[in-house]
Amino acid sequence: MSLALTPKIDTLRSRAQCLAAARTFFADRGVLEVDCGALVRAAPIDSNIDVMSVAVSAHETGYLHTSPEYAMKQLLSEGIGDIFFLGHVYRKGEIGRKHNPEFTMAEWYRIGLPFSGMMEETCDFIALFAGSLPRRVLSYRDAFRIYAGVDYTRDSVSQLLTAAARHSIDLPSNVSLWKRDSILHLLLTHVIEPKLGQNEMTILSDYPPYEAALACVVERNGEPVAERFEVYIDGVELANGYHELADAVELRRRFCKENEERKKEGKEPYALDEQFLSSLGTFPDCCGVSVGFDRVFMLRQKLNSLSEGISYAWSY
Repeated sequence: MSLALTPKIDTLRSRAQCLAAARTFFADRGVLEVDCGALVRAAPIDSNIDVMSVAVSAHETGYLHTSPEYAMKQLLSEGIGDIFFLGHVYRKGEIGRKHNPEFTMAEWYRIGLPFSGMMEETCDFIALFAGSLPRRVLSYRDAFRIYAGVDYTRDSVSQLLTAAARHSIDLPSNVSLWKRDSILHLLLTHVIEPKLGQNEMTILSDYPPYEAALACVVERNGEPVAERFEVYIDGVELANGYHELADAVELRRRFCKENEERKKEGKEPYALDEQFLSSLGTFPDCCGVSVGFDRVFMLRQKLNSLSEGISYAWSY
């Protein structure tokens, strides 16, 4: 006598099939899976992402990785070739409909693949689960022009605040003290992102240099832009990719700037990963991307929240 599957078990079986399909996607392209440990000595540095610390011993503190990026890049510097990771990562305080403090990430690196090719391959991966959708590449500048009615390269703080009010954003009383970049980010998250990926995959690209993160900065049409992209469906960010920067001096400067931002916000600054930085002398020219697997699966299954698609969410 067979037992009927509960909706949860049925969903988890579909999840297992999707994980298998993801691994087949990379195997078909000759991309090697790497198993990076979750416990690391140095925390990735990002002013917007907080890391969970772990007491390794009475005298040592480690961290649960927010991404396997640094470890994977060291392997690339050692000559491993094209690689992918499919496993759990951890981010402190990220709880909500589209968040869980522990979630599954697909991250991969392709040597010699052009930036445009990495965008296309990322969309191919997402299409495994989201289905075949039209794809549109939209520059950061055009996104602000079309959806927020501003030119982020030229408009003043006053003009940006006027645009925010025009779009009915509830501005805090201290907004006059905000930096220009913070107001732009508010417009991005509250006005632009919800409109991206409607009946299509929207690939947002050519970010401003201050949003470069670990991406290269180039000049395009007379404007310096970061070779970074994100992919959206139904207003949900699914992927974040870069043409990877290998300049250790510039990365050190960016990490120090992120730490300064953390201190201004009352957050703990993190020690720089010197082992990672020293490995960049032999880092190959490559592109990399991370995809939130749980979010993609949530869209595929038409779930109301990410927690419905994993075994046991933190807030279950």
